Amino acid sequence: MYGKRDQSLIQRWFIFILQCAFLVFAYWFLFLGGNKFFELPLGDYHRRIMLFVFCIVIFIRMNFMIFYLLKRGITWGEALNVPLAFAIYYIGFSMLGGVIDKHLDFIDFIAVFIFLVGSFINTFSEVLRNQWKKDSRHRGKLYTEGLFKYSVHINYFGDWVWVSGFALLTRNIWSWIIPLILFLFFVFYNIPQHDKYLRQKYGETFKQYEKSTKRFIPFIF
Repeated sequence: MYGKRDQSLIQRWFIFILQCAFLVFAYWFLFLGGNKFFELPLGDYHRRIMLFVFCIVIFIRMNFMIFYLLKRGITWGEALNVPLAFAIYYIGFSMLGGVIDKHLDFIDFIAVFIFLVGSFINTFSEVLRNQWKKDSRHRGKLYTEGLFKYSVHINYFGDWVWVSGFALLTRNIWSWIIPLILFLFFVFYNIPQHDKYLRQKYGETFKQYEKSTKRFIPFIF
């Protein structure tokens, strides 16, 4: 997965098309009576609007990442696994929150704030790294600047934050299983795998970086 170098255009468009399908499903469920197919109640209208707006924001950010920021190749394993994860966000959160008949309140504004903060952390950290890597003087060097000086995997932290904000917006206790699973996946699988690759590629430079920088959550862990 890491270090693969090619355009992977077929995989990128495959992920894009699947996301479009998930987005259509979310809209169908939230606004076109899809809930009746599953014999589920229809929740608060404004909450359903916010849920779909969150889906649109994710869709834009995800494809900006795939087609512009992500320079390495995408394996077919990733092309299949990544959409499955995002199906949980598009479809899972839409269904879990779309049945909640509760008017928007202060807690939902907190959810929006958390979602936007997480989205900013994830995307802005990647944008800064992309700009840094464009400089030929940095070729082959480890990026430790910008938001990455606060966490080795600050982009993953951003993902976990916005997913938590999305879960909060649904106002469904079952939604919290999703950020919990994501946290465990990052901590016990994805981060160790990525760290192993970075140690092999950057050697002592990365070892010194990880000794002086929090691994996942800034200032904490």
